[in-house]
Amino acid sequence: MPSISDALVAKRIFLTKGVGRHRYQLKSFEEALRDAGVANQNLVQVSSILPPKCKIISKEAGLKELVPGAIAFCVMARCDTNEHGRLVATSIGMAAPKDKNNWGYLSEVHGHGMNEQQAGDMAEDLAAEMLGTTLGLEVDPNTAWSEREQAYKSSGLIIRTSNCTQAARGQKSLWTTTVAIAMFLFD
Repeated sequence: MPSISDALVAKRIFLTKGVGRHRYQLKSFEEALRDAGVANQNLVQVSSILPPKCKIISKEAGLKELVPGAIAFCVMARCDTNEHGRLVATSIGMAAPKDKNNWGYLSEVHGHGMNEQQAGDMAEDLAAEMLGTTLGLEVDPNTAWSEREQAYKSSGLIIRTSNCTQAARGQKSLWTTTVAIAMFLFD
């Protein structure tokens, strides 16, 4: 069985977001990736585990490490609309454990009718809840996010929660696409 050092484990991660608009849906998506700074990557979507000891870096620092045409692993939330005035939102939530030897969680939220605050709170809450349950924390899901967030952080087991969120309204005769992405970087 391979050891963790033999496995492909990201050492760094950064969050980015973007919005694109075009008369074609595919081009709208490409414009959103361009706005996020990652259109020149061959993106491979993966599920939502924040690796142990993974360092969170700024978008600016992360973009400098990308090589055009490279295969890049990411967690992505994407939402599209071609309806004028329709609100679309995407968000990546992140919850990191205090013990850096443990893994954390990322969550993806993509939907219609949510504003940036609502999508961001939902994504952050989902990531914190997924991490919390693996750590044995049971928090009442019927309480407000601000109360749950305080409970997670006061437990001493979850050190950081955050989100990266993009929302936009559809425009007449155009596709509108929003993306929120967690990009993994390797040594």
